[in-house]
Amino acid sequence: MTSGVRKLVIAGGGTAGWMAAALFKKVLADNIEVELIESEDIGIIGVGEATIPPIQTFNQYLGLDEKAFLKETHASIKLAIRFENWKQEGSSYYHTFGAPGATLGFVGFQHYWLRAAQNGLTQSLWDFDLNYLACLEGKFNKIQTDNPVYQLPYAYHFDATLYGQFLRRMAENAGVKRTEGTIEHVKQNATTGFLEALQLKSGEQIAGDLFLDCTGMRGLLLQKTLGTEYEDWSHWLCADRAWAVPSQRHEHTAPFTRSIARSTGWQWRIPLTHRNGNGLVYSSKYMDDDTARELLMTNLDTPALDEPRKISFRTGRTVKQWSKNVIGIGLSSGFLEPLESTSIHLIQSGLVRLLKMFPHKEINPSMETMYNAESKEEFETIRDFIILHYVVNERDDSEFWRDIKTMSIPARLEQKINAFKDTATIFNEQNDIFRDASWLQVMAGQGIMPRDHHPAANTQTVPQLLDVMGKVLQAKQQPLTQMLPHDEFLKRFTQ
Repeated sequence: MTSGVRKLVIAGGGTAGWMAAALFKKVLADNIEVELIESEDIGIIGVGEATIPPIQTFNQYLGLDEKAFLKETHASIKLAIRFENWKQEGSSYYHTFGAPGATLGFVGFQHYWLRAAQNGLTQSLWDFDLNYLACLEGKFNKIQTDNPVYQLPYAYHFDATLYGQFLRRMAENAGVKRTEGTIEHVKQNATTGFLEALQLKSGEQIAGDLFLDCTGMRGLLLQKTLGTEYEDWSHWLCADRAWAVPSQRHEHTAPFTRSIARSTGWQWRIPLTHRNGNGLVYSSKYMDDDTARELLMTNLDTPALDEPRKISFRTGRTVKQWSKNVIGIGLSSGFLEPLESTSIHLIQSGLVRLLKMFPHKEINPSMETMYNAESKEEFETIRDFIILHYVVNERDDSEFWRDIKTMSIPARLEQKINAFKDTATIFNEQNDIFRDASWLQVMAGQGIMPRDHHPAANTQTVPQLLDVMGKVLQAKQQPLTQMLPHDEFLKRFTQ
């Protein structure tokens, strides 16, 4: 590799910085020098404790041993998110990593289920979802199969701080250089504006060819130095604060995240093997900080282990996540509330995107343009998916929920909702990480019942259709007998 990019400098550590360092050193090895600058005086957010299944691919590529990873990060298995009070108070549904039933031909299972439900079927969509059934029983096991009926997709809950430390050890062993220090000045080329070096308080200058901004919401390189515009989405997602606090673990570790809608926002409960992660996301327009803190602390179901931390944020995205020779990774590239556990995934997808477009002899403007276009679409599709949870609701108990129901929403999201209402059809963008089953579960869970279904569902007689549904239901239940209680699986697997 004869490259003009010989030195990669990563500004900031934490989950984003060390994921970046570990990946690029693994892929490019001795062809590139990687140096990471971080300061122990600067804290990290460190509450991103829930993930989605692609994290497995990332860990596997790095060569992480899953057993060691689970032990080192106090991880548990995640099969789904349980949404409580979102449709209305007292309601609940699951967004699982699985899928109800199975696609028959090119037609989604929901069309057959809708016709069957109109003709006497009493089971819900979720009764045909293996992930959901495993959540109900608190079970898990690895299932090796190519048959989609029996697959059990999963992700993890883990301590993000410990994950960063785990990756740091791997990266440093591979040759990544870590420099302790606070960045005081950014040196730019007077003609091009490209970054040339980062100067620390000590006076040391760290020169590089390509720079990753992993400085979190400060956006030290992208926003503060290059003045990159930030697109604010708070008119759609008005939450701008969160309180976060750890609490004692439960006796039994649930294999799912809980998201509990409150009068002004929502509360997360994430089960790890050594503690629980808790937090309340809320809007300062509708609730003051002290009231929000009290709401969180009075709704903990295990004793707190520390004082809660307040986190302020602004929902939106950095318009150019790649600008000149700087790429924003993690919170410097934008912020979306962690309702669907996408924070760590956005780090991963940003890194993989950059890896595919990594500069060879020079930083090519065409790659920068392509990177920014793909990032834009990914952020927007996740944004729309999160808005969906809020805007489709039947709550009338607070000004917060009443205002959200009447707000205007992105046109693309409105089209998706209307298409599902009319014909139970789901349309996805190419870069949407949430596929048909995800949109189906949230739209149905929030209370949308389609008015019609695909004509393919009418090709069988009602008795034939109900017989097929019964066989699918039986097939989905069959693997449960091979599963272990979640804690028992973790104990056996990590021994």
